[in-house]
Amino acid sequence: MRLTVIRDETNGVSPPDAGVLRSALSMRPLSDVILSGAIHLCDGTDGSGGFFALAGASTPGEMVWDLPASWPCDPISDLAPGPVRITRNGSGVEPLGNIRLHPWVIISDGRFVARVSDRLSVLFAETSADAMAVTADPGLLAYRERIRLTEKGELVGYRRLYRDSIEPMPMPADWPHHFVIRSERFEAVLGDGLPRGFDEMVQRCRSCGMKVEAVSVAGLAIDLASPEGLLMLSDAVLTHCPPQAAVLEASLGRQVYVCGGDRKVSDRARFVGPVLLGSGVCVEPDAVVVGPTVLCDGCTVRRGALVDSSILGTQAVVQSDDRLDRSVVMGANGEPSAPRVYSSRTVRPWAKPAWSQRHSAFRTWPRFSYPGCFKRMADVLIAIFVLVLFAPIAPFIALAIKINSPGPVFYRDRRQGLHGRLFGCVKFRTMRVGAAEIQDKLRFVSEVDGPQFKMADDPRISTVGHFLRETYLDEIPQFFNVLCGQMSVVGPRPSPETENTLCPSWRDARLSVRPGITGLWQVFRTREPFKDFQEWIYYDTKYVQELSPRMDLWVCWCTFRKMVGNFIRQF
Repeated sequence: MRLTVIRDETNGVSPPDAGVLRSALSMRPLSDVILSGAIHLCDGTDGSGGFFALAGASTPGEMVWDLPASWPCDPISDLAPGPVRITRNGSGVEPLGNIRLHPWVIISDGRFVARVSDRLSVLFAETSADAMAVTADPGLLAYRERIRLTEKGELVGYRRLYRDSIEPMPMPADWPHHFVIRSERFEAVLGDGLPRGFDEMVQRCRSCGMKVEAVSVAGLAIDLASPEGLLMLSDAVLTHCPPQAAVLEASLGRQVYVCGGDRKVSDRARFVGPVLLGSGVCVEPDAVVVGPTVLCDGCTVRRGALVDSSILGTQAVVQSDDRLDRSVVMGANGEPSAPRVYSSRTVRPWAKPAWSQRHSAFRTWPRFSYPGCFKRMADVLIAIFVLVLFAPIAPFIALAIKINSPGPVFYRDRRQGLHGRLFGCVKFRTMRVGAAEIQDKLRFVSEVDGPQFKMADDPRISTVGHFLRETYLDEIPQFFNVLCGQMSVVGPRPSPETENTLCPSWRDARLSVRPGITGLWQVFRTREPFKDFQEWIYYDTKYVQELSPRMDLWVCWCTFRKMVGNFIRQF
């Protein structure tokens, strides 16, 4: 169950904007736009809807809008039968039906259309909290940088976010974008209706012995109590998810949608981009309407007028030769006799990509190509062959490791694989236990640049480990990673997330393919001073750009020759 609560917007909203949301909900088809945005644009930043699926919010009848008792709700009620039911503030939980069909109930602040990352659904699958306040924070979205400054404005450091993030936060003083509560505890807390203030809600939960937490999660929020928010919402809805009641009217334009009938639209009027027309709309000759624009019921655009990316409320009139740009025209409290014009100069470049599907930064190949299909088949065959070939000597390697130094036989570390997915990379252990802590003390004597560490006669490497490294036998267990689809025989070196954050374009290239047991950089690096990291970037990028069966065979041949040569030199 998802309950969207709209409180009296005169509380906490500046007087110039008072009544904006109330007026918008009283106008068709603007109310359809708001409803469509609340349903479809909140499906999650990756479009899968995982977070709201916890409450069954996409199921018809599982969405409830709770409006102030004094507000009109006819435009929204006219959409029934549909996915939304209407209640009134303070009506209690009885009208909500069986709320225990799903594990959680989501209480959303109707003033905002807030879209959050679906990583939040993973958090709710593991959390022990009974209720959680969720606030959408665009600063936590993937592919952004967060800067830390001192009080004097001096740079302390930065952090690159390649995935949507979630962070704990103090309990907010006012209602968050979403408040999520376990369905079995819902009636105990809200049996007498919703409290007016969020602090009272938190006190009720804690008095029932509930654990309440607060998080900020990667996401975006549009404030519907502001004209700028309504314009952004109409932009996103008309571009990506037109209202269900809207019908495409091809005779007027390629992206012109209509709701209702009885329109008077001149054949000499021009429509550009997505436009939504209500009932009784009049557009006179030589008028130009540029989308995204919403013309509500009964509005008029006179001869020669220009309406660009705006919203015209019920019975609004644009006079001849006037220009309306990024504006909202509506009556005070929904009454057209006293129109107000809200003009917005808000820059909107972020609005479209923010609500659209994300485009992957990784390179892709056709499904039935060598990188997309046949390379994986070759990996499986080679991995099976190598594991069978070295199965007789693997126990002796394990025994030598245990005799030479105390500790486990295998070393496992978290590395990033295809598209940044983490996996446990397995090798035969070649270093002494606690090598990672010693490395921090030896960093100043590293003989290579970049994030990797390399030094001659590394004291952390055991005697058996030195032999295994020189002959590449330590990497035999990685063929199990290949079988599991986490690695490939040939590809970029598997690296931890801390290394991949150093160069964004290089990261996106190397994570477009599975990491490899061997690769171009491992074979052709020169280890010249102050060039190793540059060569690493160059060879990884080159491999992704020129990936082919010929290149993989060449790398395997070079690796085999190098391995045999190193093995002979050990004796």
